[in-house]
Amino acid sequence: MIRPLRNLTRRPYPLLLLGAFCVLAISGCIGDGPYPQSTLDPKGDYAEMVDRLFRITVYLATGVFILVEGALLWAIFRFRGKPDDPEVAQVHGSTTVEIIWTVIPALVLALVAVPTVKTILETGKVPATSPDGQAPLKVEVIGHQWWWEFRYPEYGITTAGEMHVPMGRTVDLRMKTVDVVHSFWVPQFAGKRDVFPNRETRLWFTANATGAFPGACAEFCGLQHGRMDFYTVVASPEDFTAWVATRQADSTLNPSGLPMTPVTDSATLAMIPAQVAEGEKLFLTKGCIGCHSLSAMTPMKGMTGPNLSGIGARRMIASGWLENTDENLHRWIKTPQLVKQGVLMVVPEMTDAEVDALVAYLRTKQ
Repeated sequence: MIRPLRNLTRRPYPLLLLGAFCVLAISGCIGDGPYPQSTLDPKGDYAEMVDRLFRITVYLATGVFILVEGALLWAIFRFRGKPDDPEVAQVHGSTTVEIIWTVIPALVLALVAVPTVKTILETGKVPATSPDGQAPLKVEVIGHQWWWEFRYPEYGITTAGEMHVPMGRTVDLRMKTVDVVHSFWVPQFAGKRDVFPNRETRLWFTANATGAFPGACAEFCGLQHGRMDFYTVVASPEDFTAWVATRQADSTLNPSGLPMTPVTDSATLAMIPAQVAEGEKLFLTKGCIGCHSLSAMTPMKGMTGPNLSGIGARRMIASGWLENTDENLHRWIKTPQLVKQGVLMVVPEMTDAEVDALVAYLRTKQ
């Protein structure tokens, strides 16, 4: 027993490596971020309950680790062998020791089980009312390869890529998928929840901070699984109401984004930039209208592509991972298979000028 300790003293490399590893491990927990997909920075009540349970478990585990390792180190040095020590007596069992090391772990597991079961029960049922006294906001979430669709039955709105919710009102998510199994995950609001075909999955949360929070699909669902992202945009109740009103104004538009009653006034027509007018024409004649709608009030039936209402103001395109700039939008329209191989989006051959016209037209859809 003494010889290994002497070897460690003479050759301290293992201890130095262990120390360096501990320093690196601790440094990974230090910093101000940003860490937008960290579950350790909850922004809602559901996530706060899960975070509280996690911290309780970590504190208990840390306490057990300190006690066990402390007892182990004490035993190593207290009963270490000496050159003149006789052979120790062999002990074949101790009922008292066995009872102790059975009861203590059982108590530790009970301490973990109580808050765990409590959290499971609290998060498993959607609250009947929100903290603001309103009924929860129902949002239908539909997973596609590889993008997320969001429907608001209360307002008749359909959108994609961004889920807008009000701060302080509970959000009741009713989720399903039209193809393979996906997994809906917004780390700062709730845990992962698998989404299945022909089966509704429930999830809920109440946001307590405004901002845009990234989410992702957490279940491998095909070639572009890693690029199936989205944003949860949390706004104040007033701003959310304004967003709803803007989207509901689309009721005056047909699926192409054109007014139900065509504009014929020459003065109004003269104010429309030629490039935007050309882009509008291309949207109708190049097949875009067959898969996409620019009206949030248009039902999704018969359309295979995401709803593009408000596409000009969205933060990201291509399902939440490509920044919504004119350059990126041009590249996405011109060569979608080079940007995101395997997507269903098929674009007829167009010149750069035609694509620029489409970009200009889509940018007007705020």
